[in-house]
Amino acid sequence: MVLPTSTRTPPEGSTRTRLLDAAVRLVRAKGLNATTVDDLCAAAGVSKGAFFHHFDSKERLAVAVADHWSQTTGAVFASAGYHDKADPLDRVLGYIDLRADLIRGTAAEFSCLAGTMTQEAFESSPAVRDACAASIFGHAATLEADLSAAIAANPPAVTVNAASLARHTQAVLQGAFILAKAADDPAVVLESIEHLRQYVQLLFSPAIHPPVPKAKKRP
Repeated sequence: MVLPTSTRTPPEGSTRTRLLDAAVRLVRAKGLNATTVDDLCAAAGVSKGAFFHHFDSKERLAVAVADHWSQTTGAVFASAGYHDKADPLDRVLGYIDLRADLIRGTAAEFSCLAGTMTQEAFESSPAVRDACAASIFGHAATLEADLSAAIAANPPAVTVNAASLARHTQAVLQGAFILAKAADDPAVVLESIEHLRQYVQLLFSPAIHPPVPKAKKRP
């Protein structure tokens, strides 16, 4: 997703934030391993001494940037208009539509920072992996209430668990980001999101699984 950013130079007191914002940009474009401390300092416009004042290693910064990513993107979704919809299924579909609306620019601009770092660090850095897991699964959890309400209002014909379905939405998105990078084509993401939307609609569609008629009472 393309994050709302300012073109103004941040104030001196925000050195840590400047480093975190730079990490978001660079890691999504180059990957965690290829992003050096020198790269981060140059992009943030700070000295290497300033970097080590806030982070004693690149790994510590990676853990911090996963949390920074969660907070920044979480604010975007928390203020989104789909929360105002009365029907819980409409809120879920509104979330999916927003994900499609956020696919703009290159893969480095719309892909997930946490997903990108997970692919590199899942074995080499458990601390980074765990921070990324907290980001991805924490975001998935924000969908559970609406999914639970949708399930209660219109029970699907198959057994559906709200938490599992919420995680599935993220599996589709993360996989789509990888395919878009492989193809160098954002249309792949939009295609996958549309399939996800259709799946959710079909899952809750009464036309696909109409309610079972009640048995007639014997005279």
